[in-house]
Amino acid sequence: MATDAPPPSKAEPHLPSTAEFVEVQESAEFGELRRAHRSFAFPLTIGFISWYLLYVLLSIYADDFMGTKLFGNFNVAFVLGLAQFLTTFLIAWWYERHSSSKLDPKAEAIKTRMEGGA
Repeated sequence: MATDAPPPSKAEPHLPSTAEFVEVQESAEFGELRRAHRSFAFPLTIGFISWYLLYVLLSIYADDFMGTKLFGNFNVAFVLGLAQFLTTFLIAWWYERHSSSKLDPKAEAIKTRMEGGA
């Protein structure tokens, strides 16, 4: 089976020195990348941990509330437990979108420049 892809390059990739890594780490471009990640990840992590701890504390101290039947054999605890899974998947999906649109292009630009491609 033939492909149109060129053969792999035999040249060794450029390996950045420690000084180059430090220079990039101190650059404004890397600072923007770090801020973009932190401004998304930290608040979302704090929010999710708070939501999880609320669920745990309600399970421990609010037996009557968590045992309240909503419909059929489903109670508040069951619905909130399922909501934990749902929020986990939603956060993962949201982070992937954020990463693809905001983080990956900046990281790729830095990587390309360090490897000598720009």
